[in-house]
Amino acid sequence: MKVVWLSAGVSSFIAGYLVKDTVDEWIYIDIDNQHPDSMRFIKDCEKALDRKITILKSDEFNSVQEVIRKFRCINTPYGAPCTGMLKKKVRKKWENEHLGEELTYVWGMDANESHRAERLVESQPEYRHEFPLIDNHISKQDAHAILDRLGIKRPAMYDLGFLNNNCVGCVKGGQWYWNQIRKHFPQVFDDMAKLEREIGNSCINGIFLDELKEGAGRKNQEISQDCGVMCFIAMDSIDTDNKI
Repeated sequence: MKVVWLSAGVSSFIAGYLVKDTVDEWIYIDIDNQHPDSMRFIKDCEKALDRKITILKSDEFNSVQEVIRKFRCINTPYGAPCTGMLKKKVRKKWENEHLGEELTYVWGMDANESHRAERLVESQPEYRHEFPLIDNHISKQDAHAILDRLGIKRPAMYDLGFLNNNCVGCVKGGQWYWNQIRKHFPQVFDDMAKLEREIGNSCINGIFLDELKEGAGRKNQEISQDCGVMCFIAMDSIDTDNKI
């Protein structure tokens, strides 16, 4: 059973699209903190695939803030509790409902993320894993270009300059990221700043958001949708064979 775990990001969808004829299940784990445009993107992906995408959600928590208040912390050396409760635990529940299945997971790590793929394989040896973007030398920019040429509008967070379509106000973001949240989503910024003080824990190591100086942090490079060499190769293969 081959499963694509969609993140509402471009890379995870394109990775699955490249092997779509071999995929048995498409799954998206929804969180209240996602940008509202994320669900539009998921529905557009369904239309492009002509396949139903299963939407899972935690039956314990609706939002990142609920998890933070429950556990009284935001980040730990072992990761963010919100990721564990809202995503990992939800996936684990699905896996427990499919015991006995021989599972292969398709992931959206791109050509520059081989180290992440290697760590994932090491941490989950009980499953098989596929990385179509890495196998086909496709970068994040190429993935965005392929999506554009498929006629699918990418999620709104990318057009605001964010590198990923994570939760609006991802607790793993750095100084530049949170200054962008302050600019585009001031209420999200203010609410998280108050929550940090409420529990005495911060998103950014060593600094609370209400202390963050405007303009602090290093600007991320925005992702263009220009089609590079590997993008053209991929699109040619999609057009002629409907797969790579």
